Amino acid sequence: MSATTNDVRPRVARDAGNPHEANGESITTPRRFMTVREAARYLDLHEKKVYALAAEGQIPATKVTGKWLFPRELVEQWLLESAHGGVLTDRLVVAGSDDPLLYRAIMQLANQVQGGALVSYTHTGTQLGLSLLGRRRADVCGMHWGPAEESNNRHLAVVRQHPQHHDWLVQRAYYREQGLILAPDMRPSGGDIRALFNPKVRWAMRQDGSGSQRFLRDTLARHSVDPASLRVAGQANSEREAAALVALQQADVAPGARAAAAEFGLEFLPIGWEAYDLVLRRGVFFRHLFQKLFEQLQSPECRRWAQLLGGYDYADCGKVIWSG
Repeated sequence: MSATTNDVRPRVARDAGNPHEANGESITTPRRFMTVREAARYLDLHEKKVYALAAEGQIPATKVTGKWLFPRELVEQWLLESAHGGVLTDRLVVAGSDDPLLYRAIMQLANQVQGGALVSYTHTGTQLGLSLLGRRRADVCGMHWGPAEESNNRHLAVVRQHPQHHDWLVQRAYYREQGLILAPDMRPSGGDIRALFNPKVRWAMRQDGSGSQRFLRDTLARHSVDPASLRVAGQANSEREAAALVALQQADVAPGARAAAAEFGLEFLPIGWEAYDLVLRRGVFFRHLFQKLFEQLQSPECRRWAQLLGGYDYADCGKVIWSG
């Protein structure tokens, strides 16, 4: 005698985008990644427009084996931010250049919002920070790229290297003093920087793509010094890491801002001033968390820290340098 058993398990579709039957009802599991045709249908746009948005970096997309794919979750987030200026987004990810004062403002904001939002800061250096901003992995990028008097032209030249720059704006945070962080016994007589180019002097270098490394290379070029001739004792991926290498006696000198030297109680040899700017998407500018961050930067507490650390100038703070 045999019995007939009905298999009530839902049939598995060959791909996640096809409907299948479960309990007599049609269920559709949306794809995580959409094709151009699917994205066009989802956004109610012509496929040519979707191609153009992807090529300009205006919409979250990635190219795999010559074909554009669109992460559904990021596209939905992009739509939300476009519709509401990001005011509903409960996160703020800041990347780019390391800065002690910005770090304190971010920590104050994170303590203020507690578990109501995610506020994070990752020190990647200017170039990588802009790349993360372009890929929508970060919301804001801190950048500095050369002397203050050349900052507007230099910063915009770097920003324009990214296809997404049409949707960005650049806002000045402050000016800060850039130079060399020194071990206690390494201050050269008369402040002559050439004494530090001695082969016996150990240098901590910053990674390529960081503003401090760019500032150092400009300085070396003015003195006709080949960077390869310096004795490199280590590489630091942030200003604080560079200062820590000097404080721990692993290096004698490192490029960085006065504030980073002050945090570790180290000597500082000034070279010049630079602009420290924040680059962000226009939609993020109206985000509540970003506005609160800028309030923190301008707060009496942050201004007190700026005076304590030294090497900060709030002239032009909040000025929009470029708006796409």
